[in-house]
Amino acid sequence: MQRPYDAVEPRVMDEDMLKLAVGEQGPQEEAGQLARQEGILFKDVVSLRLDFQNILRIDSLWRFENLRKLQLDNNIIEKIEGLEHLVHLVWLDLSFNNIEAIEGLDTLVNLEDLSLFNNRIAKIDSLDALVKLQVLSLGNNQIGNMRNIIYLRRFKDLRSLSLSGNPIAESEDYKMFICAYLPDLVYLDFRRIDDHTKELAGSKHQYSIDELEHRENLIQARRDDELARQVELEKHKAAFVEHLNGSFLFDSMYTEDVEGNKLAYLPGVGELLQGYKDKFVIICLNIFEYGLKQQEKRKLELDTFNECVKEAIQENQEQGRHRIAKFEEKHVLETINMFERNIMDLVALFLENVQSLMAQCRDLENHHHEKLLEISINTLEKILKGELDEDLPDDARALFVDKDTIVNAVGASHDIHLLKIDNREDELVTRTNSWCTHLVDTIHKDEITRNRRRVKEINQYIDHIQNELDNLECGDVID
Repeated sequence: MQRPYDAVEPRVMDEDMLKLAVGEQGPQEEAGQLARQEGILFKDVVSLRLDFQNILRIDSLWRFENLRKLQLDNNIIEKIEGLEHLVHLVWLDLSFNNIEAIEGLDTLVNLEDLSLFNNRIAKIDSLDALVKLQVLSLGNNQIGNMRNIIYLRRFKDLRSLSLSGNPIAESEDYKMFICAYLPDLVYLDFRRIDDHTKELAGSKHQYSIDELEHRENLIQARRDDELARQVELEKHKAAFVEHLNGSFLFDSMYTEDVEGNKLAYLPGVGELLQGYKDKFVIICLNIFEYGLKQQEKRKLELDTFNECVKEAIQENQEQGRHRIAKFEEKHVLETINMFERNIMDLVALFLENVQSLMAQCRDLENHHHEKLLEISINTLEKILKGELDEDLPDDARALFVDKDTIVNAVGASHDIHLLKIDNREDELVTRTNSWCTHLVDTIHKDEITRNRRRVKEINQYIDHIQNELDNLECGDVID
């Protein structure tokens, strides 16, 4: 199945090869016409044929950004690479090459037809991104494991599969296995699968299929749950309040708090700590819920602004080009200024209230610190007098050498907690302000771009009127 190197020297794609290939597309094709009339514009080429070129390595295709069909068959290509920019590719032929592994296709999400016929591929994998795949040709390769077929079940649109000429095709159960595990397949090895064969295959492998479907359903359910969590998390991030709908911030305060975890064993601290946590989490939930509500308000404000700008531009077009500048100043700019004021007011109010709630978290921490220090001093006095009835872990008891040691330990715990609260507040404020600044800057930049386009339209209109007047004057002179 390996294609030998021809007497002609192996080639790598270069500028000359690509220009020649595009130019030879023919006068009936768009690429050929562009090449002859206006020079080659690779970005406008939608179909490219590079077969029988003795190509060893795929390269220099990044400029063909709108390519939909690519023929690279009958070369000596050893590795699938250099295709990452061809995101609009629908049809790809890499048959009759020396490819050993399926790779380099992760960005080709629109690919529907893939031919890897007559290569040296031993395993079917690395096709996950090809969610639109309908036709897959892998005949005349080295695929020997029938379990590879199960991998193809994820491609819900797959209707045609070719695997003849592989070791697996020699198995007696080859056709039945494929028809059972790929029930939506219509063509196998270029022959239509009849309903009777599908029924026999389904009956023969019914038990295994049922087990597989059960496992697939469980996996899909977990994926759906994870996707839902990710979608929800992104929503929370957009509101700048992610991980504030629970005890995450509180728990993070104790993750690196070695002294605080030791002090938790002191008599009465467990109850104190639980009360502190309950109140702290309630404040975090208040921030979270308030953040989501404010995000909805900001989103509504932005949606309303975009709709107003859209309506203004449409009305502008209806008014006629001669009134563009006047209209822009009166309507669009007023809308932008009003939106900027409104969104900045919303952000300022949001931050003011969040900072007030964060201050409540610090108040709770300060109160907890005072109580913990009080308990710690009382415990020290009991230990020194030999009156402590409770047993303490050795690392906790080691803190009670003297008053300075225990005060420093409680203070270190307190400092860590305040730092965590401050950092979360700073992060929220910084991200919110950055979002607002970026949004306003982007709107102004878009408006500048739109104005430049309007000026260009006005100039073109003036040129058009001038040409009309010149033509009229020429007509009068002739008369």
